Amino acid sequence: MKQLLGFLFITTVLQCGAQLTNKTVGTLERYDKALDAIVSPNAKAEIIADGCDWSEGALWVEKYKMLLFSDVPTNSIFKWTEAKGKEVYLKPSGYTGTVSRSGETGSNGLLLDRKGNLVMCQHGDRRMARMDAPLDRPQPKFVSLASNYKGKRFSSPNDATFNSKGELLFTDPPYGLPKQSDEDPGKETAFNGVYKAKTNGEVVVLVDSLTRPNGIAFFPGEKKLLVANSDPAKPNWYLFDIVGDKLTNGRIFFHAVSEKGMKGLPDGLKIDRQGNVFATGPGGIHIFNKGGKLLGKLKLDEATSNCSLSADQKVLYITNDMYVLRFKMRD
Repeated sequence: MKQLLGFLFITTVLQCGAQLTNKTVGTLERYDKALDAIVSPNAKAEIIADGCDWSEGALWVEKYKMLLFSDVPTNSIFKWTEAKGKEVYLKPSGYTGTVSRSGETGSNGLLLDRKGNLVMCQHGDRRMARMDAPLDRPQPKFVSLASNYKGKRFSSPNDATFNSKGELLFTDPPYGLPKQSDEDPGKETAFNGVYKAKTNGEVVVLVDSLTRPNGIAFFPGEKKLLVANSDPAKPNWYLFDIVGDKLTNGRIFFHAVSEKGMKGLPDGLKIDRQGNVFATGPGGIHIFNKGGKLLGKLKLDEATSNCSLSADQKVLYITNDMYVLRFKMRD
């Protein structure tokens, strides 16, 4: 009599797959005792999803206890929940055209407006847009919020933030263009700008001097703005004073030093209610105080692109190339 043998089938996750068990990654380096109030000694970063081509735009949505994030090359947004893990949330997310084109065409940065609508930086469609559907019933229907400056199309809006007036500030490097460079023949603006879309639809240039503007966030009080510059030649975070429709007194908040083997550049960032900065950059997540002092770093092997704080600001969600991480900083 032959014994029947059971077989174990292993399903290979091809795109942003949920982890069955959460593997921990990275090491935390502490440079200042002030970090102890932000990150507990036993804090660990765990992989909650993997298999992405290039994860970006992490956004925690407290109402639905879900994390949304872009997978830019696949033109998709994924959803992660504790109960169900990873699920496709929206496709297409950044390019709605019918003509096939090269480049990273999907959505990048994600955020919510004051009414709780999903707003996204759309690389392929070269605009800032709002999803014209409820968060719990997503559909690839979009309303354009800003698509050009004085008739010239944006290159590929990358990251964004709203101020308390409902005005939308966003960065526009060339990464979504086919050549991902200033030499791309499809690039229409003469610079890589930081813009503001007012509530009446008017678009103004705030900064035109940064080579690769990227992550963007306000400090509490909205009197200062922090912008990452993801240029290997100028890997800096820049701080600006806000005066009406202008940014003034631009200066270096911190200069990123990339040691051999470190992946990543200054990219997406978030600022908590105390003014602490969580910034993706060379080698992982840099944690600064509001004065620009580096308190510590979560060192990661793969390049980090963006992050999002939970509602209580005790958890940091991180897009980490092919991974998405949950960093429980404190209880």
